Amino acid sequence: MMRISEFQTKDVVNVANGKKLGNIGDIDIDLDTGKIRSLIILGAGKMLGLFGREEAIVIPWQNIVKIGADVILVRLHDADGG
Repeated sequence: MMRISEFQTKDVVNVANGKKLGNIGDIDIDLDTGKIRSLIILGAGKMLGLFGREEAIVIPWQNIVKIGADVILVRLHDADGG
């Protein structure tokens, strides 16, 4: 079993291009089944947070390749993730 706090400390890396996407800011859970639907990477702050945030990256559960000790590997082929 893994706690949400453990998910949040792991780096998320896109295996399609090797780019580090960030860390998990939120998790979308199906309340009927209790299963995770997607992981959400919050956008980085722009100019010291003065001008809002970049758009969040939503990673569907089926795009997760591997959850390791320090990193979560995902496969994304879009503009945000590569």
